[in-house]
Amino acid sequence: MADIPQTIEQIDAHISTVRENLRQLVEQAASFSGAADDDLVSERIAEQETQLDTLMKQRERLALDVSGRKS
Repeated sequence: MADIPQTIEQIDAHISTVRENLRQLVEQAASFSGAADDDLVSERIAEQETQLDTLMKQRERLALDVSGRKS
């Protein structure tokens, strides 16, 4: 992730994109046959899951920061 999202809305947009990527990768995995294809798709799914986890944590931190400022 080259650009670091600065707002919850930007993070939500990135999360949506990553979830769509994951959905497509799972569909690809279901249609592929062969170990090489499975390994490649599995690797890409793992990368997207890691990115999603990072974004979710970043969103949570930002949401806490924003709610702390409003108090």
